[in-house]
Amino acid sequence: MSEHLDEEDDIQGEQELFEHYRYVADKGQEALRIDKFLMDRIPNTSRNKIQVAAHNGNIHVGGHTVKPNYKVKPGDEISIVLPYPVRVLELIPENIPIEIVYEDDQFVIVNKEAGMVVHPGYGNYTGTLVNALIYHFDNLPGGNSEHGPRPGLVHRLDKLTTGLMVVAKTEHAQTHLAGQFYNRTTARTYNALVWGDLPDEGTIEGHIGRSLKNRKVMDVFPDGEYGRHAITYYKTLDRFGYVSLVECKLETGRTHQIRVHFKHIGHPLFGDMEYGGDKILKGTTFTKYKQFIQNCFQILPRQALHARTLGLTHPTTGKWMEFHSELPADMTELLEKWRMYVASRKE
Repeated sequence: MSEHLDEEDDIQGEQELFEHYRYVADKGQEALRIDKFLMDRIPNTSRNKIQVAAHNGNIHVGGHTVKPNYKVKPGDEISIVLPYPVRVLELIPENIPIEIVYEDDQFVIVNKEAGMVVHPGYGNYTGTLVNALIYHFDNLPGGNSEHGPRPGLVHRLDKLTTGLMVVAKTEHAQTHLAGQFYNRTTARTYNALVWGDLPDEGTIEGHIGRSLKNRKVMDVFPDGEYGRHAITYYKTLDRFGYVSLVECKLETGRTHQIRVHFKHIGHPLFGDMEYGGDKILKGTTFTKYKQFIQNCFQILPRQALHARTLGLTHPTTGKWMEFHSELPADMTELLEKWRMYVASRKE
């Protein structure tokens, strides 16, 4: 008996790129090495890939990690986390500049700019981060026809979201990092400008799934009915009367999680075209104010969301590492414009 759990991948999202297989050994199961057991059951994989997963602690029996030579017994509950294999597209290396925040022999931290799609897909076959990565780095894991067109990726950001991403340079690193994202042991914070005035801090909970009315966006559903469990924590950093700057931490990493959660509580991200934040939702009816907001939308013609920090465990040294990225120029200019507006109203 087997259960294949994975994330849907046809929307650019910030969800993890991994694959979770779960098996229960039959009552008549003969003693067999677990790497051989799994290789016979998981499509498009190799024994080496499974062994790497085992060495990274990504194979569990009854909730406990096991080595690749573990002998499977009848009734064993087995689970394994692997980087996510997807459909095959031709990858074209492109000399696209990327901002590298950190690099060693295991992974690279990049600061993604607004407008860059992370990986090739429908309507975006070139000009993506992946096209840039395979130009700048040789032999990234997961980039051949067996694993699909996402070399080095273990998570992603929306096209119009900026900020930090980690890219694995070895198969060991990719498997190790995929396990960290799956087990939620990474630490990530985001800055977002949202409509309205919020409490000093709060928690947003709600199952997230693809909208039943529009498959291109996500929606929040009552617990247990549809979608997957998601929790977003936030604290308010600054208030500008009609909008607020918040810091968000994710306990889960669902597609569009921050964007759909804040819409759900009535505070869409400023400028978010897909979730209603590109309209004047708070404020006055004065023409001067309407023009001010239109000018703000021109400064930042996207959702005001930036992946500010990323913390992870190094795949080989075991050392905890944290990386930081300053707000991009468009968000900085937008916040300064709001500060000046608020100051002028007080005069």
